[in-house]
Amino acid sequence: MTSDVKEIYSGGAPPAPAALAAKVRTLAPSMTRSMQRVAEAVAADPAGTAALTVTGLAELTGTSEATVVRTARLLGYPGYRDLRLALAGLAAHQESGAAPAVTADIAVDDPIADVVAKLAYDEQQTLADTAAGLDTVQLGAVVTAAAAARRIDIYGVGASGLVGTDLAQKLLRIGLIAHAHSDPHLAVTNAVQLRSGDVAIAITHSGSTGDVIEPLRVAFDRGATTVAITGRPDGAVSQYADHVLTTSTARESELRPAAMSSRTSQLLVVDCLFVGVAQRTYETAAPALAASYEALAHRHSPRTR
Repeated sequence: MTSDVKEIYSGGAPPAPAALAAKVRTLAPSMTRSMQRVAEAVAADPAGTAALTVTGLAELTGTSEATVVRTARLLGYPGYRDLRLALAGLAAHQESGAAPAVTADIAVDDPIADVVAKLAYDEQQTLADTAAGLDTVQLGAVVTAAAAARRIDIYGVGASGLVGTDLAQKLLRIGLIAHAHSDPHLAVTNAVQLRSGDVAIAITHSGSTGDVIEPLRVAFDRGATTVAITGRPDGAVSQYADHVLTTSTARESELRPAAMSSRTSQLLVVDCLFVGVAQRTYETAAPALAASYEALAHRHSPRTR
């Protein structure tokens, strides 16, 4: 996959109306400014824009009819008519229930109860957006490759490194050979040892972390199946990825760094990947899990004197 954003409809099923807002949030950073204006308009007022013709939406956003159609196709719809139907469905969905009473904006003087409510709402939204935007065809291909892999290397630094460690230890528990690398030098020296039949997974919210891109490039050159888990499918990491799993690009605030919300969405993708692999390798995964539980059971029992 290249780093260029594909503006041509892929031919798959269009996103469900409830997934439209998440799709806009995920892809908006990758769009041209004129396409962003169209995307922002449909996300801000689904009912209003659903009533507009392609010419009307172009006039409203100060763009062209071609830009409106390209935006619709980038969002996953064959044409503008299909986008209008999705907008009408989204508007009906929003009108059927009360709007949320909280936002993710946390003030310095917020009571702790409000902080809990706001963070819980933001986590829920992040998970919903990630689930709505996750390409299950790509996910299935990664599951297939990982389940049959001789070895799985995972690259991530900072908060993404913690997610990589989480994935590695899960895979180890079901009997797979998996290693997480947060040190860029060790990541590259290990990537050199990969070959066809191995899997390399890079986790980077920005899609531009050099310490993660470099080992993935090496793994790609060595013939391993490469995967990017990223919030920016147009980022540099994608040019070395056979498969891209997109996470939610949640909004950052002063007291909630991007690393917090990105980690939430990354963990969901990692859990989906792990469960898929465990299902695919159940005959060996189940005994391996049981053996690991048994080996650690004494560490969770009360100590006797």
